[in-house]
Amino acid sequence: MTDSHRDRTDRCPGVFTTHAAADGALARIRLPGGSITAPQLEALAEGTAEYGDGFLEITARGNLQIRGIGDTDALGALIVDAGLAPTSTHDRARNIEVSSLTGRIGGAADLRPVVAELDDLLRADEVFARLSGRFLFGLDDGRGDVLARHPDVTAVARTGSVADVLLGELTLGSVPVDALASEMTAVARDMVQVAPSAWRVGDLTGTEHAAIVTAASARLDAAVGEPGTPLAASPSPIVGWFDQDDGAVLLGGVVELARLPARLAQFLAAVGKPIIFTPEREILLCDLDEAVAETVVRVLAPMGLIFDAASPWTSVSCCVGAPGCGRAHAAVREDLVLRVKQDPVDEREHWSGCERGCGAPTDAHLRVEATPDGYRRTHAHG
Repeated sequence: MTDSHRDRTDRCPGVFTTHAAADGALARIRLPGGSITAPQLEALAEGTAEYGDGFLEITARGNLQIRGIGDTDALGALIVDAGLAPTSTHDRARNIEVSSLTGRIGGAADLRPVVAELDDLLRADEVFARLSGRFLFGLDDGRGDVLARHPDVTAVARTGSVADVLLGELTLGSVPVDALASEMTAVARDMVQVAPSAWRVGDLTGTEHAAIVTAASARLDAAVGEPGTPLAASPSPIVGWFDQDDGAVLLGGVVELARLPARLAQFLAAVGKPIIFTPEREILLCDLDEAVAETVVRVLAPMGLIFDAASPWTSVSCCVGAPGCGRAHAAVREDLVLRVKQDPVDEREHWSGCERGCGAPTDAHLRVEATPDGYRRTHAHG
């Protein structure tokens, strides 16, 4: 093992390998691309109501997690039956982020089919069971939202038919969009074989990094197609009413503390439309007609789904803090709720119960870290 590699086992939780938190077992459900169907969301709402703490937590990768689980086997069976954990061996490897609006609003290419193909390829090959649960695949449709989150292997669409493939921040070359899933898994396979103990690209030594780049260069064309036209970034936050390119409506909302209550999740599922959870912890309800969208706002806003882009809950986030985490020095959730009530929020903030900063944004923000002596405020540059 080289000095750059981790000296302990990756304990990132999944469905079949839960984390023993201070408030009970925690399961994380990977949602490739952040997407979930209405029946699947209904199943998770039932699961957390019966076996968990009654909430679905939205993570900084657009996944969901359930805390305070009393019966991990029963909840795991429910999640498997819902099709949300199709393989126990590869459960934690299915870390795929995609531009949240791809295929619906803007973007150089619709990358939704690539998400499904990439997920299929990951689950089909035993080698990817050895990927760290922290390794991240990114699919950016040209607007830069996913690239800004620093995935380990990223595809960035240049046109509707051509995309660049990156290892960390380094562009390896270009491939047709319909070959993206195959090339991205090839790069990940090289990493597992070259540096099996590395969690992420940042853990590679210079020699290991060079070996992966050399292997990819032999497969990729460094000059396929023409550069695409620079695209406008996604609205930030994606909160409110948006017109899709096909004429349908997309509603974006957030919930306090990124905790979706089971009953609100059930009402969201009852709409019967696709749902996307974003890495910014937004909830997107897609493909609505105007009448349904108006009803959704009227019914769900009083239940706690916030559709106001000016809400402070679009700009603040936190870890679980005490007492849910044994390492936390403060009850950051309670303190953040008080902070939002008392003072205006003028910049992005993340509150953390200890020095680890779990769930922190990848962009610039005010870091509010609990210590034994109180909160310490510093500016993180992402």
